[in-house]
Amino acid sequence: MKESSADVKLLGYIKCRSIYQADPEKRLFDLQNTLENLIAANTHFYKALASGDGHLMRQIWSDAEDITCIHPGWGPVTGREAVMRSWETILESPPQITCTEPSGYISGESAYVIAFENLGEGRLIATNVFRLEFDDWKMIHHQAGIARPTPAPKNIDKTRMH
Repeated sequence: MKESSADVKLLGYIKCRSIYQADPEKRLFDLQNTLENLIAANTHFYKALASGDGHLMRQIWSDAEDITCIHPGWGPVTGREAVMRSWETILESPPQITCTEPSGYISGESAYVIAFENLGEGRLIATNVFRLEFDDWKMIHHQAGIARPTPAPKNIDKTRMH
C-alpha cells in the first residue's frame, strides 16, 4: 500500500485560518492538504527512526515539555529532555523498521495516526499523537506495543456439505 493512499478520516473540524473560508472546494482542498501533511509527518518519524537520524527526530517532536512516549517494554517517558534521550539511545542502533497501513484522524488542532510497525518477522501496532504548531504537525506522544498476528485466510472446501 502506498503512503499516499493512506486511510485518512476526519473527526470534528480542523482549526486552520484557511478552513474558515466560504468556498467549499477550497475547504475540502485544505482538509486533504492537512491530512496529507499529517501522514507526511508520520512518515518522517519512521524515516528518522529507521535511519538513526537524531536531528530529524528532534525536529519531528514538539519543543513543548508536555510530550510523552512509551516504548515497547518501557515505562512512560515524560518531558522533552527525557523523551529525546530515550530516542538517542534507540537511534544508536536504529531498528530495521517500516511503517504500514497508517490511518490518520484529525480533531481540531490535535491528530493521531495508528499504524503497524514491521520489524523483520515481528509486528507492533503504534499510536502517534500530533499537535498542530505553527502550521506543522508536531509529535507529542508515541506508543507502540505487540500486535496480534494477522491470521491467514482459511481455505474453504466448497465441495463439502454440512
